[in-house]
Amino acid sequence: MDLKAELHQSLRTARATNLQKAAGLSEYDLRRPITPSGTNVLGVLKHLGGMEYGYLGGAFGRDLDREIPGDEDLLGGADMWARPDETSAYILDWYHQTCTNADRTIELHALDSPGWVEHFTPGHQTTTLAAMILRVLNEELRHGGHLDILRELLDGTTSPSNHPVDTAEYLAKVRAAAEAFAPAD
Repeated sequence: MDLKAELHQSLRTARATNLQKAAGLSEYDLRRPITPSGTNVLGVLKHLGGMEYGYLGGAFGRDLDREIPGDEDLLGGADMWARPDETSAYILDWYHQTCTNADRTIELHALDSPGWVEHFTPGHQTTTLAAMILRVLNEELRHGGHLDILRELLDGTTSPSNHPVDTAEYLAKVRAAAEAFAPAD
C-alpha cells in the first residue's frame, strides 16, 4: 500500500472508531457535559467535522453548500457542543458530509498538492495535502481518546483490548500500585 492510501485508511479507521463511541447513546447522553470543561460526545464529533471540513475541504477549495455548525462563535467554543436546535442526526450528518468531502479531496490530490489555511500565521498559510491529512488524523486520534473516556464515564463501555482482562482484578492491581506512593496521613 502506498503512503497516501495508508494515511487515508488510518483516517477512515479513526473516524469509524470515533463514531462507534456515539452508537447507542441517548440524545441526552450524547450532549451531556461529562468533564468540568463541558466535553461531550456530540460536541467532539461536531468539532471533528469542522476539522475535516476546514483542513481537508476548505483548504483545497472544496466548500460545502451548508451552514458550518458552531461557526457563529468558534472562539466561544460553539463548535464543541450542540445547541438545542441541532439534533444528533444533524450533527452526525454534518460529520459524515465533511468526511465524504475530505475523502474526495484526498482522492483528487497528490500528497504534495498545495493548500491554503486562512487562519494560520501569516507567511505560513500555505500547506500540503500530506500535512493536512496528518493534522486531521492527529485530531481524530486525540479526540478519539477523549471519546473513549467520555463513553466509559457515561456507561462503563470501554474499547476492546488485545487481551481480555478481569476488570475488578486489574483495577485492584492498579490501585495497589498507586497506593504504594500515597502520601502518609
